[in-house]
Amino acid sequence: MKFKVLTLFPENLKSSLDYGVIGRAQKQNIIDIEYINPRDYSDNNYGSIDDKPYGGGPGMVIKADPLLKAIEFAKGRASETCPVVFLSPQGLLFNQKKAESYAKLKDLILVSGRYEGIDERVIELTENALEISLGSFVLSGGEIAASAMIDSITRLIPGALGHEMSALQDSFTEDLLDYPHYTRPELFRNISVPKVLVSGNHHEINRWRLKQALGRTYQRRPDLLEQRQLSDDETVLLEEYLEELSS
Repeated sequence: MKFKVLTLFPENLKSSLDYGVIGRAQKQNIIDIEYINPRDYSDNNYGSIDDKPYGGGPGMVIKADPLLKAIEFAKGRASETCPVVFLSPQGLLFNQKKAESYAKLKDLILVSGRYEGIDERVIELTENALEISLGSFVLSGGEIAASAMIDSITRLIPGALGHEMSALQDSFTEDLLDYPHYTRPELFRNISVPKVLVSGNHHEINRWRLKQALGRTYQRRPDLLEQRQLSDDETVLLEEYLEELSS
């Protein structure tokens, strides 16, 4: 998969994506990340691409012309149907389902905003444009959001993780939070690993893990369960979890 990221700070973003899972995925040619700086399309010698907002107010706004030229350059190196994602707090909420759908694409263009925002006409003039948000908060720029999306999407691409099942067990897969994890030693500061995990009974281990995932989701993110149709077995497990919690 090919990511094309428009950012005013390509070196900063690159330095955070050249390590770990994303770094290995690039070395193995599972993904490719191209950084495009809108400053390269500025119409002045200073590389300035921002100006004061019409109507007054604080801050600066990224100008339409250099940003749109940078997007058009990126689109010229991508498939005709490639989505152009503007990272914005006004956008649709990014989640695991969207990550899964993006992981199936051939390429994806990510536009990192800065300052007070970008000239709205850029979005209006861009085909296949959509706005995506990480949550109900504001960042200084879209680079952090771009990095998070690339990481989330890449780990779902076959071959990116060391174990093929790792991504399938992540939180939010199947609209459930992850179950608790433990490793050695078995006893740590008078807290023992749950006995079922050292029993060797894989059926009971899987049952316990699903019960914990259901219970955690019920306690911490009940909104996820509201949009998920529980099976009869899952309903029983959740009831068991709540009974154990109250006992």
